[in-house]
Amino acid sequence: MDTPLRTIAVVGLGTMGTGIAEVLARAGREVIGIDVSEAAARQAVASLEASTARAVRREEITERERRDVLARFRTFGDLRAAADAELVIEVVPETYEIKQQVFRDLDAVVSPAAILATGTNALSVTRLAAESRRPERVLGLHFFNPAPAMKLVEVVSSVLTAPSAVEAVTRLARELGKQPVAVGDRPGFVADGLLFGYLNQAAAMYEANYASREDIDAAMRLGCGLPMGPLALLDLIGVDTARTVLEAMYSASHDRLHAPAPVLGQLSRAGLTGRKSGRGFYTYDAPGGRTVVPDALTPVAGAGAVAGRPVSSVGVAGSGTMASGIAEVFAKAGYAVVLAARGPEKADTARERIATSLERSVAKGRLTAQARDETLARITPAGSLDALAGVDLAVEAVAEDLEVKRELFRTLDKVCKPGAVLATTTSSLPVVAVARVTSRPQDVVGMHFFNPAPAMKLVEVVRTVLTGDEAHATVREVCLAVRKHPVDCGDRAGFIVNALLFPYLNNAVKMVEEHYATPDDIDAAMKLGGGYPMGPFELLDVVGLDVSLAIEKVLHGEFRDPGLAPAPLLEHLVAAGCLGRKTGRGFREYARR
Repeated sequence: MDTPLRTIAVVGLGTMGTGIAEVLARAGREVIGIDVSEAAARQAVASLEASTARAVRREEITERERRDVLARFRTFGDLRAAADAELVIEVVPETYEIKQQVFRDLDAVVSPAAILATGTNALSVTRLAAESRRPERVLGLHFFNPAPAMKLVEVVSSVLTAPSAVEAVTRLARELGKQPVAVGDRPGFVADGLLFGYLNQAAAMYEANYASREDIDAAMRLGCGLPMGPLALLDLIGVDTARTVLEAMYSASHDRLHAPAPVLGQLSRAGLTGRKSGRGFYTYDAPGGRTVVPDALTPVAGAGAVAGRPVSSVGVAGSGTMASGIAEVFAKAGYAVVLAARGPEKADTARERIATSLERSVAKGRLTAQARDETLARITPAGSLDALAGVDLAVEAVAEDLEVKRELFRTLDKVCKPGAVLATTTSSLPVVAVARVTSRPQDVVGMHFFNPAPAMKLVEVVRTVLTGDEAHATVREVCLAVRKHPVDCGDRAGFIVNALLFPYLNNAVKMVEEHYATPDDIDAAMKLGGGYPMGPFELLDVVGLDVSLAIEKVLHGEFRDPGLAPAPLLEHLVAAGCLGRKTGRGFREYARR
């Protein structure tokens, strides 16, 4: 079929419908905007006038082109205006009843060859298609908000959809300058299917009082490079909208990870739906406002703060990439650093790794030669943990093996002076398990840096039930001194970042395992639709599939949720030795260096 799709009707002129209409009109399509509300139609026209005026000021289009765009957009209050449309895109409220009525009414209006598209992100396209007399002409066309800016479009086929209809709208999406991704019919499709599960877990984490809203959001921004934290994003999307999407997902999957966190229902019922109401997880300056204002939950700087212990010297135990990175961070900040490894050669090698890193910074103009030399001079390599006897803070960064860490902490307990704070960089093991092998569990704390430590701003400060106030305060003060952002969390598997990140990665693997979408399409969907710096399969291959599997096993073992069970495909790839970039093959193949 070679349908040109030159005349397109958009039913529903809210924010999304107006955005889609703008994209179509600016791409040369004749757009018929339909809404039962005259006010909504007027607002849509005004919005297009304003956005095209901005485009003229930015010299993106000429004034004549602007007039042409405006002339191509006409608004009506009746579905009969869609009679000549070759494609109709509905973006009416997200309920089956309303959408099904629209499809039934369109059947009596449009030509038999017209394609009917639903903009739903949560409802079954198949169920909507079944209400049409021509289900083979019905599909999903899911734009992302704001439609003019977001590049992703999910093209959703039901078992009834004709391939020719899919081809036509896919071609249209490309002509609009979008990147279409072909997906099947399941709630949330790809991007929202992965995104809303993650948002739901973040809401549950907050509801459990595991971490503050500010720390959860900061952790995901700084630890994963996301443009927004999950709770701020829920406020932007709308808490009620998120709950509706999750209800649809849960009804289809019965996966507890999709069962809406109770706090979402509580906020929705109270009318605290996010930015649009002026209050959700955060409080805003006005309904529809963007500026967060202080409220009763906003942390007060210094309130009830306990002073930490003075720290002038830091010991780092380990010789790998993480240990070297942490030592570099402390030395750059002016601390005297003892870098202790299993033998002088390993310690010297670790120091050389730091020297190479500093040299790169000098070459890039980020560091002066004098600062490089001063930083290196502060680092003393040592071949034994005995060299840590006089440090004020000892940070271990050895293998992620509980027995290895426990043995190391037994030694630190004997070697380090009284009052020294002992920190573990574990990303998945219980901090209290290493604290209890010492005679001073009150001085043991988790200090989870992210790799590469010199570049990543986040440190998760993990307090066990035995950690003392002074030790906790000491680590927080040190984090600020080395220009890192500390976030507080309790001693449970995954802490904040990994507890939210790895279930999302695992769910992406399940999508591939079920032949729902390809790794390439899923990666594109999350980068273009979710603003992620890397797609899940890119990230899995970088992190290492074996490392990812180990963390997912720890999460599943602690929380015992069936939805957290590692995807069998991930286990099979690890068993086959396909571990990602480090082996040259994971979810993709890589050139050997």
